[in-house]
Amino acid sequence: MAYSLLALFIAFLPVALADFRVKFDVITTDGYSSQNIESGSFVLRVHEDWAPIGAAHFKKLVLKGHYDDTRFFRVIPSFMVQFGLSGDPAVSAVASKDTIMDEPVKVSNKPGYITFAKTGAPNSRSTQLFINYVDNGRLDGMGFAPFGEVEGDGMAVVKKIHNCGEKPNQAAIQSRGNEYLDESFPKLSKIVSARILEESEL
Repeated sequence: MAYSLLALFIAFLPVALADFRVKFDVITTDGYSSQNIESGSFVLRVHEDWAPIGAAHFKKLVLKGHYDDTRFFRVIPSFMVQFGLSGDPAVSAVASKDTIMDEPVKVSNKPGYITFAKTGAPNSRSTQLFINYVDNGRLDGMGFAPFGEVEGDGMAVVKKIHNCGEKPNQAAIQSRGNEYLDESFPKLSKIVSARILEESEL
């Protein structure tokens, strides 16, 4: 009887939240010349306790390879860099509907912090992300909940992402994917792969 009660107690213990890291291998363009194309990487440290729902959803997307071979399509140096739309229209059609619940904002949108993008509608976070280039604390009250941060000198790589402004059309990205982006915006920086790092790699 005592053993059964102990087993039941353990079963209902809350699962401890732990940090994990995701490495993004990217190709950036430092300037506007195709001769200045560079490859690099940066690591995101995800703090599950900051935004558990967002962190779990991000992990799921990374494990599915959602961010592999995608483009940075919205870049505003005085604000942030945005990405997360699939290069495959068939994937976008499904992924855009896989939204998650809103959650409390526990930490502010500081430079280097990563957050899910969303619309003004409740519970609208899906796959799009942005990394803050500057202190965007004004977003805190709008429900943008950071769940991780760029580690070390990774922002040096992030700041080399090609500045395309807001020219790429998001509807066209969703309907035509990388075909549209590579044809109309060949200089866009791209994510080659995103993967969760094992403990042995830290």
